[in-house]
Amino acid sequence: MAAEIVTREDLEDFRIRLLTDIKNIIQIQPTPSAGKLEGYKTSDVRRILGCSFNKLVSLRITRKLRTKKIGGTLYYNKDDVKQLLEEGY
Repeated sequence: MAAEIVTREDLEDFRIRLLTDIKNIIQIQPTPSAGKLEGYKTSDVRRILGCSFNKLVSLRITRKLRTKKIGGTLYYNKDDVKQLLEEGY
């Protein structure tokens, strides 16, 4: 088995290519903005449904309300909240 020697120039070329690839990936991906979120915060859902925090936890556990956690904040799916209202909750 032949050994290949890696030079400083090889490492520098690799570093430059890697940084270029990372920059391209970052530029391609859209950044999420708060205005585009499709969901309600916990306080909004409690007000809409007129329920307690513990009831929301129960609805999450039974999977009647789907959530998404973004930066420590739970966002509830708008369609799920609407469906609960239509069911007469």
